[in-house]
Amino acid sequence: MAGTWRNGPVKIGGSKHTPPEAFLVSEEITALCDYVNNNWDKDGFHLGAYVLWRLNWIHPFADGNGRTARATSYVVLSARADGLLPGSPTIPDQIASDKKPYYRALEVADEAWLKTDKVDVSQMEEILQGMLAKQLLSVFPAGAFSPNKA
Repeated sequence: MAGTWRNGPVKIGGSKHTPPEAFLVSEEITALCDYVNNNWDKDGFHLGAYVLWRLNWIHPFADGNGRTARATSYVVLSARADGLLPGSPTIPDQIASDKKPYYRALEVADEAWLKTDKVDVSQMEEILQGMLAKQLLSVFPAGAFSPNKA
């Protein structure tokens, strides 16, 4: 049922990662929220990247984990920026249109966590930065920053 934690094991197709057991999902979600709350002073790209990675890592639902992670990450990034971010395609739409870089960044973060037990979402942060730049630039007409404009 939508909105409830999964009640059994889950596999992520094409990933080496095995999400935590179902009985740990609630505890892991609490830890995710604690991390965001305790690190609210960090920049929005870090927090958005962390949420994007960690929700996928937890895989709390039977279905819709990627969509939920992308939407939640975008909400955190927008909240950290103190408002809705203009332009399109939005970051979640850009990720959905080409998931390969996103999947690679998730795997890199998973490997860092597995090897060092430390959060390293720097590759995901770079992806989000580039995508936000594309999203924001869509707000301005072509040539808006041309030096020949009067």
